[in-house]
This record gives sequence, C-alpha cells and structure tokens, in this order.
Amino acid sequence: MDIAKEFTKGLWAEIPPFRFVLGLCPTLAVTKTVETGIGMGLMLTFVLVFSNILISSLRKVIPSRVRIACFIVVIATFVVIVELVSQAYTYGLYQKLGIFIPLIVVNCIVLGRAEAFASKNGVVASIADGLGMGLGFTISLAVLAGIREVFGAGTFYGINVMGPSFEPFTFMVSAPGAFVCLGIILCIMNLFGKAKDM
Repeated sequence: MDIAKEFTKGLWAEIPPFRFVLGLCPTLAVTKTVETGIGMGLMLTFVLVFSNILISSLRKVIPSRVRIACFIVVIATFVVIVELVSQAYTYGLYQKLGIFIPLIVVNCIVLGRAEAFASKNGVVASIADGLGMGLGFTISLAVLAGIREVFGAGTFYGINVMGPSFEPFTFMVSAPGAFVCLGIILCIMNLFGKAKDM
C-alpha cells in the first residue's frame, strides 16, 4: 500500500466537502471567520486520526454486527477529549463553535472513514488516511471561511484587509451566502477537474 497516496488523496482527489459533499453542516455553519473554520478543521482532524488509529488497531476484535455502535463510542470518546481540552485552553473558540464541537460525533466524514477505511486497513495507512482527510477538510474550511470573511466583513483572521472605506457584503456571512460560496467553489473545482481530464 502506498502511504503517500493514502495521505494525499484527501488533499485534492477525495477532499471531503468539495468532492464527496460530506461534512456540510460544519462547513456551512462555522465558516463565517477563518479562526472558527481552522479551529473546527483541526478538531475534526484530531478526532479522525485518533479514532482511525483505535478502530484500525481493534478491527479484528470488534464483532461485525455491532461495529457501527463501537465506532460511535470510539469517536465520541475523542470528541469529548477535544471538547474538554478546547474548553480548558481555547475558551473563546469553544464558545464560538458551541454545539458544533459535540456534533463531530455524527460527522459523516469521521464515521465514513472508520467504516470504509480504518476497519479494513492497518494502523499506519489509517493514520495517513485520517491525517490527509482531516487536513483536506481543514484547508476546505479555511478557504471557504477566508472568502466569506474577506468579502462579508472586510477582515482576514480578524485583521482588517479591505480598508476603512470598504462596505461589507454581509450576504457572504449569512446562511444563503455560505451556500452560494460553496456552490461557486464546487463549480470551479468541477470545471478544473474536467479541463484536466481533457
């Protein structure tokens, strides 16, 4: 198995929000600012990598009939760790992300990688898969959040980048603005992919 290929597939070829349209709830909800987008991406990456490690290690002892319930228990354990650590050390970010931190438990990306990859492959490959998918998700959220924050508020990571005369396009930081921005990025990626195949 090519470990580098397992890592890099999540960065472009199988990037979760833009190729599989997975994990859209946090993708749309927490990308008003770059800070919350990157924060959510890193939290999901932690949960994804460590749940992949544990599930891959235990794949031969977890009974097939109860595997999904076992996967959810493992994922929920790491989500609780992330929630408690963020509450202790990054309280401002914890408050901004709110309910979306515990909702990582039901994120399709985490459970999907556990079922489709970690339960069928070794530990090293599962680490590469989880890290690649997690970083791909983080980059996706950062790009989407960057576009929304710059045009919607005139700032990037809280720093004013558009000057004092800029009139914020507040539609970009609203829920419909998130859908429109995501749709435009999906369109650009599909056009780029088709042009590359020609």
